[in-house]
Amino acid sequence: MLQLKKGLRLECLRQPFRQALQTAAQIGADAIEVNGRTEIKPRDMTRTAVRHLRKMLADYRLKISAVNFPTRAGYGSLDLLEQKIEGTKAAMTMAYELGCNVVVNDVGAIPDDRESPTWQTMTEALADIGFHGQRCGAWLAAKTSPNSGDGSRLKELIDFLPVQSLFVDFDPASFVLAEQSATGAMEILAEHVVNFRARDAVRDFSLGRGVEVELGRGSIDWAALLGTLEQKNYAGYITIDRDAESDPVSQCAQGLEYLSNLFE
Repeated sequence: MLQLKKGLRLECLRQPFRQALQTAAQIGADAIEVNGRTEIKPRDMTRTAVRHLRKMLADYRLKISAVNFPTRAGYGSLDLLEQKIEGTKAAMTMAYELGCNVVVNDVGAIPDDRESPTWQTMTEALADIGFHGQRCGAWLAAKTSPNSGDGSRLKELIDFLPVQSLFVDFDPASFVLAEQSATGAMEILAEHVVNFRARDAVRDFSLGRGVEVELGRGSIDWAALLGTLEQKNYAGYITIDRDAESDPVSQCAQGLEYLSNLFE
């Protein structure tokens, strides 16, 4: 049976770090997703800093569900590629030291042509990162985005790489916003999902585009998605990710409550 482990992307609260930790605990989160470039940085996480942060988390009865490590471009771009690779590895090591085994990032546009230089650059970089993951105990998960298409291209990339080089951070709203089926994409990617992002969206025909909405008010079929995860014995977190323009704390609390109601 699928167990509810409630995560929250800490930046959604729009509060200073320590205050956000307290708020996350108060509104019912079990874990938090932190930004590894703005909230905590690998170069700053000395052994003392790691112990201090783990103590703070324990005081609030929180864990870290994932470390978000966004880069300016994906791993198929040669622009500052070595820095991106080394930065990702450092974030993975930091995540493991903090008791977390998932680092998420958008890997970039996945080329259709396996003979293209971009494909070669991307697969070599991700294989290198994957080998580091096997050594350090944390893994890179590709954030689903418009670059993911219907999910099949990302699946092809994962299958091409050495086993356990790359996993999936699944955001159902990203497929709605790209006019794709979140349910169909889940069926393609489910066995590789290590982080599930609870974000909702709907197509707004008057605007001619997709828009993010409160959890439960969009077109996501949550029962189908969670059912597929259950079939695959998913054991990760379900993380609230809500970019609310106003009253972000209430919006996040509402999302956590909605998740709890889904599992009643």
